[in-house]
Amino acid sequence: MEYKLTMRSEMDTIALAQNLESEKFPNMVICLDGELGSGKTVFTKGFANALGITETVTSPTFNIIKEYDGELPLYHMDVYRLDGNTEGVGIEDYFNKGGVVIIEWASTIKDILPDERLDIKFKIAGENTRVLIITPHGKKYDDLCEAVL
Repeated sequence: MEYKLTMRSEMDTIALAQNLESEKFPNMVICLDGELGSGKTVFTKGFANALGITETVTSPTFNIIKEYDGELPLYHMDVYRLDGNTEGVGIEDYFNKGGVVIIEWASTIKDILPDERLDIKFKIAGENTRVLIITPHGKKYDDLCEAVL
């Protein structure tokens, strides 16, 4: 099943992220896609804040992966610069480290993504409006969407 939500402000995006975080579980994988400025990092900041992370969360464009300590570890990835070449980066190792993995530009590495995950596509629909297409893959993610959306 696919869910379509309209966010009318950054606060709407943050609230969605916080609601999803309330149902978090170890080895959760959230894959974000959408053009520049569509809200991917805003979502991640909201999720991180709900995890109790007090550090400033920024897009790890040049680092590829940033790790944060919260209720569960957060592994924030921006794989745009990899251009699909993940060799030697060790991204797959993070899928089973017991934390939450949030990947920006995830479609560029779709070949290595786990079968079970949550995909969120961000589409700019106006100056402050975003349409999010949320697609759960696997029972845990179906249950997550049923509980939150």
